[in-house]
Amino acid sequence: MPRFSRSSMARLMTCRAPLVAVMSRVVLRYDCTILCGRRSRAEQDEAFRGGFSKVEWPDSKHNVENPAALANAVDAIPYPINWNDLAGIRHFAGFVLGVASEVEPGVIFRWGGDWDRDRDLNDQTFNDLVHFEIMVE
Repeated sequence: MPRFSRSSMARLMTCRAPLVAVMSRVVLRYDCTILCGRRSRAEQDEAFRGGFSKVEWPDSKHNVENPAALANAVDAIPYPINWNDLAGIRHFAGFVLGVASEVEPGVIFRWGGDWDRDRDLNDQTFNDLVHFEIMVE
C-alpha cells in the first residue's frame, strides 16, 4: 500500500485539515507525492518568476501571512513523477476530486486544470495540473 514519504508528509502538514484528510485518503489507493503545501514569500516569488504561478505573494492559496498558519492549497502528482504524462496527471486529478467529494462533501475543491470548475478542460488560460485548493471565504 502506498504511503507518503517523510518529506511529502511534512509538506502536507502545512495545509489545512480538509486537504490533509483528502490527500491522506488518496495516497492509500493512488501512489503520489506532495510537491508543495504552504509557500514562504521567497518560494512564492520563485514560483511566480519561474512561470509556475500567475500570482505574486501573498495572493496564492499556498501563501499565509502568519508562518504558523496553514495553506489552502497543495500541489500533488502521481508517483513516480512524470511531468510529460499529462493524461496520467489528469486522471489523478479526477481521482483526487472524487475522493474530496466523499471525504469532505461540504468543502469546495478547485483543481488547477479547471479553474472555473465547469468541467471544460479546454477553456483554461493557465494550467497548473498538480494544484488543488479549497475555496474559502
